[in-house]
Amino acid sequence: MNAVTPPSLYAAHAKVQPRAVTGRVRSVKWAVLIVLLGLYYVAPWLRWDRGPGVPDQAILVDVAHARLFFFWIELWPQEVYFLTGALVLGAIGLFAVTSLFGRVWCGFTCPQTVWTDLFMWVERRIEGDRNARIKLDAEPWSPRKRRLKFYKHAAWIGVAMATGGAWIMYFNDAPTIAWQMLTGQAGLTVYFFFGLFTLTTYTLAGFAREQVCIYMCPWPRFQGAMLDDQSLVVTYRDWRGEPRGKLKEEGHGDCVDCGACVHVCPTGIDIREGQQLPCIGCGLCVDACNEVMRKVDRPQGLIGFETLGNLAASQAAAAVHAPGPARLAASMAARRFPRLLRPRVLVYGAVLSVVMAVMAGAFMFRDTLSVSVLRDRAPLFVQLSDGGVRNAFTIKIVNKTREVASYALVLEGAPGVGILAQGAEADAQGRPLLTTRADGITEWRVLATVPAGLRLPANQAISFHLHDAGGHDVAHARSVLLGPRP
Repeated sequence: MNAVTPPSLYAAHAKVQPRAVTGRVRSVKWAVLIVLLGLYYVAPWLRWDRGPGVPDQAILVDVAHARLFFFWIELWPQEVYFLTGALVLGAIGLFAVTSLFGRVWCGFTCPQTVWTDLFMWVERRIEGDRNARIKLDAEPWSPRKRRLKFYKHAAWIGVAMATGGAWIMYFNDAPTIAWQMLTGQAGLTVYFFFGLFTLTTYTLAGFAREQVCIYMCPWPRFQGAMLDDQSLVVTYRDWRGEPRGKLKEEGHGDCVDCGACVHVCPTGIDIREGQQLPCIGCGLCVDACNEVMRKVDRPQGLIGFETLGNLAASQAAAAVHAPGPARLAASMAARRFPRLLRPRVLVYGAVLSVVMAVMAGAFMFRDTLSVSVLRDRAPLFVQLSDGGVRNAFTIKIVNKTREVASYALVLEGAPGVGILAQGAEADAQGRPLLTTRADGITEWRVLATVPAGLRLPANQAISFHLHDAGGHDVAHARSVLLGPRP
């Protein structure tokens, strides 16, 4: 008995060759693409004067000095929670936008979409539109085909190199690193990451394309949970288009089954089959369908941005009318403006407001001066020859201002214990005077000595305080004073 061969679970990738299209949605996408790419490539070159000795690049991740500069904002490593808050704001904002307008992020502003659009534009300029590219791929290799392929990939690599180079500039001074990379003076790490980002851009935007959206990106897997019947999504009004048929056939709907919506789709799906995971909500099928409807003298809007609630209402209204102008008018009259203030939207808005308020408050009231104390671990304390006990501490003072300052160090919690800061001068009251450098961290080694006649517990809680010239307590940190058991 012959065994039955099970069907293959794998299929060869079918290359998607989208056709160019014009219309309102495409114009919006071009505008968004130009703005986003312009910001990405130009932002590292913007300057922002912060004073002498500080980088003047408006947006800079200064890894060498552990700083993040964003125009007038300067963040330290200790303030990484601001980045966490920004990521939370971005995530909640994306949830809110998705619940209102569907996958507008995927279709218009996602970096994968933006760079893929740019690469496809380059491809069309060199190899032609959809039919010309399909024909070219099917041809045997010839001098013309090799020449066109070479030009296309050379242009792609050029765009990818500009992308990788711009990314490097966010971590280094843009004019300096650009000159060093051009003259071969940049370090090996710089060239490595430049090549890495160039390769990833070239691969993802030139070859992977829709596969990133369908298989690699996790967002489509759970964005459906954020949609409801009032979310604006790209839909096919099947009550108008079905049954579809050729233009000269009788008894069919407005859909002439031309396939234009499929030919322009960057992920190669048929929107007429309903909501699908690969649909990124770019709306190019809307422009393609409207273009065909104008040619066949039928109402536009067979495919459009619509809520599922309105789609169901229009379909119910159309069911009681015969095909014709009255049916279309009744179906369109059944539509309602989407309800923007819905429970989930209000929840997202409330969370956004709370996070923004917390971040704004934390930023406005953040300390420009902080102190931390690290006690020596080996040895925990030293027994002096006269019977006294000495503990050693490292005091780190973080000064986030641009000015050098000095503070008197005061020990509280253990009266009678003397303190000495190595290398520091003393003020009029004999207290160590700790000087901090501008916009940096200063370390001081401090010795706390318990006199022989002073009896303290083996574990005494203490705190170090910094006093300014006016005697005000500006920063403090807690520690513990150790000694032998009584």
